[in-house]
Amino acid sequence: RSSRPSRLSALIASALPKALALAVLLAVWEISAKFKNQSYVLPEPALVGQAAHQLWVNGHVLEAILNSLRRAALGYALSLVAGTLLGIAIARIRMLRLALASMIGALQILPSVVWVPIGVLWFGLNETAVYFIVVMGALPSITGGTVAALDNISPLLLRVGRSMGARGPALYRHVVLSAALPGYIAGLKQAWAFSWRSLMAAELIATGPTLGLGLGQLLREGGDLSDMSVMLAVVIMILIVGLTVEELVFAPIDRGIRSRRGLTGS
Repeated sequence: RSSRPSRLSALIASALPKALALAVLLAVWEISAKFKNQSYVLPEPALVGQAAHQLWVNGHVLEAILNSLRRAALGYALSLVAGTLLGIAIARIRMLRLALASMIGALQILPSVVWVPIGVLWFGLNETAVYFIVVMGALPSITGGTVAALDNISPLLLRVGRSMGARGPALYRHVVLSAALPGYIAGLKQAWAFSWRSLMAAELIATGPTLGLGLGQLLREGGDLSDMSVMLAVVIMILIVGLTVEELVFAPIDRGIRSRRGLTGS
């Protein structure tokens, strides 16, 4: 019983600053729109809300969100498997580190939008090209995060584990994986942001009847119609979907790890 008020208080304390920041943002937006007095340049929040409602009524929003989430999930899953394995190999094999570490770092700073024309030319205007762009956006971050997480394990922990009899798989399971987990999860969280951004770039540029409708294509349609209300509505949807995945998937994992390690605030 006593835990319920504390949880409610924590929820309110966490949500209140966000609500206040949102209210201030909407107020600034409203004032700026009225001051500009050009709805085709900066529409008021109410007009953007009407555009979002119309898109929902037309059935475009749900279809676009589901298609984008499907593409992001599959592309991210491919990146997760390949990036993790590659990161472990680079961290443990010296020749691979010398050959690939700098290349992975260079790919991390390369804008994902550059892969769009390459993917379209290699695979055509289809789903495969979109998945390629998402993977190229997320894989370097997962690989680099895996390498960094393994590199930052304290040698003292390894010595203590070996002194207590941990060898081979047992050492990796009880010492290496546990010590590397926080850094690895941080890399996965960053990779999700990169994959989502890469997907939006792919959907925004690579459009066609065979690809179906995604949030990026929906934004492109608003741009083709020069409808700023639709464009801003879709941008807000992109932000909401990306942040929702982060809050529902990565935030609980991060909190769980921090809680088990006694790093949460009292």
